Amino acid sequence: MARAKGGFKTHRRHKRLLKQAEGFYGRRATSYRTAKDAVDRAGVYAYKGRKQRKRNFRALWTIRLGVASRGEGLSYSKLIHCLKMKQVELNRKMLSEIAIHHPAD
Repeated sequence: MARAKGGFKTHRRHKRLLKQAEGFYGRRATSYRTAKDAVDRAGVYAYKGRKQRKRNFRALWTIRLGVASRGEGLSYSKLIHCLKMKQVELNRKMLSEIAIHHPAD
């Protein structure tokens, strides 16, 4: 039986990976071996980044609320405590939007 080198499938797999490495710098975009490492690492960073984005936005909302509450003479923690006592069901994202666009409220 003749030896099958898998040329078509290998070529297709390499092309798919090099397409993912488009925009990378130097050999990481052209050489399969280095591109494979770069794409794998990029995937890890992308996964981590999706988790970190949620943390960063929550921190941003907290900072915005803290600044807005300081203007009214309250600390952030006291503001959140008062809102919980009054059973206000708005999340931090919506509260920060209100603080930016309607500061008088």
